[in-house]
Amino acid sequence: MELQALTAISPIDGRYRNQLHQLDEYFSEYALMKYRVIVEIEYFLFLADNRLFKLPVKARNFLKQAAADFSPADALHIKETEKITNHDVKAVEYFIKEKLDQCGIGQLKEWVHFGLTSQDINNTSIPLSWKQAIEFEYLPALLNLNNEFKILAHSWRNITLLARTHGQPASPTRLGKEIMVFVERIENQVEQFINVPFSAKFGGATGNFNAHFVAFPKKNWPVLGDQFVASIGLQRQQFTTQIEHYDNLAAHFDAMKRINTILVDFCRDIWTYISMDYFKQKTKKGEIGSSAMPHKVNPIDFENAEGNLGIANALLEHLSGKLPVSRLQRDLTDSTVLRNIGVPFAHIILAFRSIEKGLGKLVLNERKIADDLENNWAVVAEAIQTILRRENYPKPYEALKDLTRGKNAIDKKTIQTFIRSLKVSPAIKKELLNITPSNYYGISPDY
Repeated sequence: MELQALTAISPIDGRYRNQLHQLDEYFSEYALMKYRVIVEIEYFLFLADNRLFKLPVKARNFLKQAAADFSPADALHIKETEKITNHDVKAVEYFIKEKLDQCGIGQLKEWVHFGLTSQDINNTSIPLSWKQAIEFEYLPALLNLNNEFKILAHSWRNITLLARTHGQPASPTRLGKEIMVFVERIENQVEQFINVPFSAKFGGATGNFNAHFVAFPKKNWPVLGDQFVASIGLQRQQFTTQIEHYDNLAAHFDAMKRINTILVDFCRDIWTYISMDYFKQKTKKGEIGSSAMPHKVNPIDFENAEGNLGIANALLEHLSGKLPVSRLQRDLTDSTVLRNIGVPFAHIILAFRSIEKGLGKLVLNERKIADDLENNWAVVAEAIQTILRRENYPKPYEALKDLTRGKNAIDKKTIQTFIRSLKVSPAIKKELLNITPSNYYGISPDY
């Protein structure tokens, strides 16, 4: 069968293709060729700018346009060449040399890929595509999602709900504040993420500019290498083997894993609130929640997100653990693994969209939230015993413990009867009687 959405092995290129097709600009075989062409041409122009040869303005413009207009047809042409060369980067080199012939500067062909090894191209092309995918796809999607969290936090800032620690009723909280917990966690991780450089390896066969230096010993190639890599928006690693050491890329993966874990935590909390009936979910005409139980509206968006985040984290764990390890000056294991960095990325984007979809279905069930508070008056015991401590009342914790711990029928009447029996001033009794599960929610920073 020919490859299409219904015959694809991976759901990324099959079931979910319509949601993720834009990622082929960064992670497909076509994208890798495109970024290799961009880097090779930019390097060729950089050599000309540093007076290793003269380049006509018309030819410069032609090559710039060739990089900008790189198409799937160009990629297919390179693949045909690769069948002969059996080397993907060399096929790109030959493609660019053809472009030099087309613009009348065929005599400059040997300046293409001058002094380089394949990894000088791969370890600049892939970081460049990764950088742009992060800047144009990942960070905007993540920040938009976190902004949605913040909007919901503002909407729900005055909703008091029963907290649960160890699954048991605990001191009440505000729903908006609970959402802000996730907002802050994500903001902190994004701050760490954006401080990790996008780095590249560029230094010849084993990282020492051997070929460059022997041909032009008076040139300061480390400085020139820094300048070139900076010109395409990356940071050059100063001491490398034949390949990048991938430590910064691994740091990106690890940061993404932490963010994914935070979102898994979020999905499970919302799932639990739905199961507690704190949220209803909007229904869509024609949709089915269960093939057997017509009444069900399942929290599938949060479940889908959790599943995709888990797959992403499993892959990111392997990527961050494997890529920084290579035998001596290099082995080929990084090449195979690097071709898969778009897979966890795609699962993450898919998860973001599932969470957004799920959030759009939520309908707050304020009645259920209020009922749970009213049915759990025992949670104000903390407030009562703390005020009694302030008043130096003898053994207040023990008194409240005897009243409430493990008891099934702690209601408003029980608590208020206990308060009225206390040997404290009328003012203190009034203060204690004013405490309810609905108003005992504490204070948090403004948001």
